Amino acid sequence: MLALVLGLVMSLALTQIFITSKSTWLSQTSSASLQEDARFVLAKMVQEIRLVGMFGCLGSVRDASLGGGFSSAFLAPVQWDSGLKSLTLVTAPVGTDRSWHDWVVHTDCASSATAWSRGRAPRLDAGEFALPVQRLVYRFNEQRGELTLDGQPLLSNVREFSLLFGVADSADASGVARYTARPEPKLIRSVRLTLTLFDPADRTQEQSFNVVATLRNRVG
Repeated sequence: MLALVLGLVMSLALTQIFITSKSTWLSQTSSASLQEDARFVLAKMVQEIRLVGMFGCLGSVRDASLGGGFSSAFLAPVQWDSGLKSLTLVTAPVGTDRSWHDWVVHTDCASSATAWSRGRAPRLDAGEFALPVQRLVYRFNEQRGELTLDGQPLLSNVREFSLLFGVADSADASGVARYTARPEPKLIRSVRLTLTLFDPADRTQEQSFNVVATLRNRVG
């Protein structure tokens, strides 16, 4: 009887250790998964934000696009709608694949720059090169807990997505003086992104991730 009782106690102890170890492993795995998802999405957005407003070397671009759609994008290449939780970026394509874009700017970086709609640009003139430009729309669907890109699901299990703009005190200043949700475009110097993710199985606590992306090009 004593041996049986000791055996049962040892079995219960080993079972408890196994359950605790498995719970810890699941928690750590879930936490790592949240971190990896956040790292991937935020790294992508940081690259795109850095290239916002990359329209060539000149301060003005002639708009030859359909409906003049490039002009509004040129004036406000980064916009945040706090009501819709929507971030719109007009930026250069990231990476080597530049096949998809909304416009293309033909410029010689000296005297001329013209924006054309995708598929309607003429051949490059001598001394010109082409700069593809794309519009990206990130939107947080709070009811579904989902972050979408151009209407397509990008990331699930999102609790919150928000941002603030780092702005300068004047158009000539380069440093960030404060952060605000409603900036003047010409004062924007950086964007602070905040993304909060959760585990639907509740194996780990929800985690918030923050990152700051600096704009390389002046806007507005």
